Amino acid sequence: MQKVKLPKQLDPVKSAMKRSEYFGVMVPKDMVRLQQAVAEANQDIEIEVKFDKDAQGLTFFEGHLATEVSLICQRCHGTFAHHLDVSFCFSPIKPDQDTDEIPEAYEPVEVNDHGEVNLLQLFEDELILALPIVAFHAEKDCKVSEDEMSYGVIEPVAERPNPFAVLKELKRDQE
Repeated sequence: MQKVKLPKQLDPVKSAMKRSEYFGVMVPKDMVRLQQAVAEANQDIEIEVKFDKDAQGLTFFEGHLATEVSLICQRCHGTFAHHLDVSFCFSPIKPDQDTDEIPEAYEPVEVNDHGEVNLLQLFEDELILALPIVAFHAEKDCKVSEDEMSYGVIEPVAERPNPFAVLKELKRDQE
C-alpha cells in the first residue's frame, strides 16, 4: 500500500461517519517545534489513524505515529538515533463542552470554529511529549566512561551523636 501525505486539518465527525482510515506520512519540516526540540528530524512520520464512533455514539480517532529523530546525548554531547513510537486515542470536543462526559480511555481534543482538528499540531504535540526528558546514550554506547560520569570523591559522613543518648543517661541515673 502506498503511503500518502495526510491532510493537516480535517473534520473528525465527518471522518467518523465514513469510518475513514488513513495510512500515510507527514513531513517533519512542517513540524517546526519538533525540529527545534531535536538535533535532527529528517525521516517522514509514518501515521495510521482510524476514525469511528463508539457504543455511546462518541466520535473518536485512534492510531499510531512512528519516526526516528537524532538527539544530543547530555553526557558526551554526541548525536544518536532515537525511535519514537506513539499510540493515541482522541475524542473531539467543542471549546465550551464539558470534558466529564468523555471516558478516560479518550484524550479530549478541541475542534476549531469549523469543527476541524489540526492533525499536524496534534501529532507534533504527541511526538514532542514522547521525547525523553533527558537524552543520553546507553552507558555501553556512550563515549564517556563510567569513571568520568562521577565527579570528585564523596567523603563518608561523620557519625553524629544520638540525640536520645542523654535520655538514656537520665534513665540510668534514676535506677
